Amino acid sequence: MHKCFLTVFWFLTIWFWALEARVIAASASPNLLKAKKEAEAKGYIFVSSKEEILANAKKEGQLSIQTFLEGDAQKAMTEAFKKKYPFIQQISADNIGGVDEYRRFVPEMKLGRARYDTVHISNQVYSEYPPHLKKFDILGMAEQNVLVIPPKVIDSNHRTIVAKGTQIAVAAYNKKAIGTQKLPTQWEDFLKPEYRGRKFVADLRPLSVANLVPIWGLEKTLDYSRKLAAQKPVWNRGSTRILTSLAAGEYPLVMGVNLGSAMDVQTKDPTKNLEYLILEPVPVRFGAADGILNTAAHPYAGLLWLEFQLSTEGQEILDRYGPADGSAFIPGSIQGKLIRGKTLSVLNWDLHQNLDDWAQKIVEAYGFPVADKK
Repeated sequence: MHKCFLTVFWFLTIWFWALEARVIAASASPNLLKAKKEAEAKGYIFVSSKEEILANAKKEGQLSIQTFLEGDAQKAMTEAFKKKYPFIQQISADNIGGVDEYRRFVPEMKLGRARYDTVHISNQVYSEYPPHLKKFDILGMAEQNVLVIPPKVIDSNHRTIVAKGTQIAVAAYNKKAIGTQKLPTQWEDFLKPEYRGRKFVADLRPLSVANLVPIWGLEKTLDYSRKLAAQKPVWNRGSTRILTSLAAGEYPLVMGVNLGSAMDVQTKDPTKNLEYLILEPVPVRFGAADGILNTAAHPYAGLLWLEFQLSTEGQEILDRYGPADGSAFIPGSIQGKLIRGKTLSVLNWDLHQNLDDWAQKIVEAYGFPVADKK
């Protein structure tokens, strides 16, 4: 009798397990199943649940990252990540910055010698990375809410790269040096007669002007550039250098500098005379991109790391130490608050690869020679 009872018990247990598995399978969204099937048909890895990512990351227990974060910012981000995921017992982090460092790293990556799980991807060498990234369909998983990442910040062409931050271009002025000069409210104001003749500084590398192409079109932007050059501004190079000179009172007004740089110099300005302006249309472009290497030893922990930096907590850390290094597409971020309700010129992923080419055409429109591409 006892033996018969055990047989019935195990039969019912197995039956309930099978039933539960069928219920779970049936409860999976048809859209999720379709997305998984389509992704795998294209050679992508599509993880269909957060639970699976967590389980694999727990087995890995470690993470090795390459990041643009330094010092206190890096410490704050990694410690917050470990607090959320205490099963990631060890995190090693190296900083990378400057075009030369990226160019030294790329051959190492191509040879499969890079020891990192996640890497930071510079815009200057962006195209070198996709063939060497693990083919997680991060975009598909975000669209199906497997990962809590806004789909807009994931490269829609490669589906493997996540931009945890954006850059927006602003104007800035020295409120003591500006005097009675009227402040601009839009980029076209710089073409007005009152701004002619060394009344403002423009950057020789016109990424901010090139970032207006998405909303203005290339021809209007080039026409604007020719007219801007005719205003005879002071030409200079580099946001931080220009803003430091501005804070010192050498110039009254600058156009097309990064918001983060303006805020950083502003906090260090002992005179408290530096202010910035959000002009419309607001140029917005993706930056601070990360991906997971093909050679990653801990790829699932890497997925959690990418996701965490786009969380409210991760964005607060980026904004606090950047400053304003978070994403304009996260509503609670500094950039998200500043651009709310404004007209934007967004360099989306389809246009991302055109930025340097447009910048070169703008330099030509300014009347400066440019080096031939070889």
